[in-house]
Amino acid sequence: PRYAYIMIVFDLLCAPSGHVFEAWFASSGAFETQKAGGLIHCPICGSGVVGKALMTPNIPTKSNRRAVTVANGETPDAKTMLAALAKAQAAALENSSWVGRDFATQARAMDAGEIDKASIHGEASHSEVKSLIEDGIEIAPLPLPVIPPNQSN
Repeated sequence: PRYAYIMIVFDLLCAPSGHVFEAWFASSGAFETQKAGGLIHCPICGSGVVGKALMTPNIPTKSNRRAVTVANGETPDAKTMLAALAKAQAAALENSSWVGRDFATQARAMDAGEIDKASIHGEASHSEVKSLIEDGIEIAPLPLPVIPPNQSN
């Protein structure tokens, strides 16, 4: 079966640096939950002090492009933005343990108080993710793929 997801896009503002970036969420509540959990960071500078920016209607310009500028006035390219995102993800995973396919089981055990809470990352099926979210267990997808430690060169 194919699944369709309805997502909401927010323009987010990095308070310390004024960077504006776009992020997609399942709902406004999902944004608030991830923000409260410290899971949202500026992809340009890595700051966790992020909030919703004032949004304007999405009316395409004549060139159908919208430039993003950073504090120094430069327009970063996709490669620079991806590198910043990869760096932020790597920093977030520094103190996280890879648990592989045991992710859903460990997340549930932590939520139930059966094991100590810790930062973990791993793999979960669509149904496991849906079930965790429905049960109020706070999880977030990683923006970039992660190579399991036993598969890296």
